[in-house]
Amino acid sequence: MKTRATLPAVILLATAAALTACDDGTNKADSKPDKASSAAGKPVATAAATPSDAAALAKATGIPPKPTGAARARLLRALAAAAPAAARYEDKAIDAARNQCSAINGGAQRLDHLASQRFTYKDATTTEAEAKQINQALKDTGFCIV
Repeated sequence: MKTRATLPAVILLATAAALTACDDGTNKADSKPDKASSAAGKPVATAAATPSDAAALAKATGIPPKPTGAARARLLRALAAAAPAAARYEDKAIDAARNQCSAINGGAQRLDHLASQRFTYKDATTTEAEAKQINQALKDTGFCIV
């Protein structure tokens, strides 16, 4: 008789122990990586990426380097011919052109739509017809060749 009375108590205790041992994964303290060491036990680098790392990453993603001098002037002239309003903000136009090269070099779909979005900023709106000309200008000038 004592066996029957203690069996439910043992099952109840075992279940309670099992449930308290479960981790639901919501402990925020455990989710942050340790800044002092990595999984290999070596210190984690906290410095920003070097310029050469950034250039290598840009090249790997199909983004050409920022043009300077005559190359910059040539690109801005080509962009102004395709979409005058988009070329009004030179630095934004250069950045948009570099990002558009990533789409071109990566084989993205709907390139004209992407270009119309990338070259629309502030008070400059680029239509898909202008975007098509921008894409052609980027290809014709060889700017997107990385």
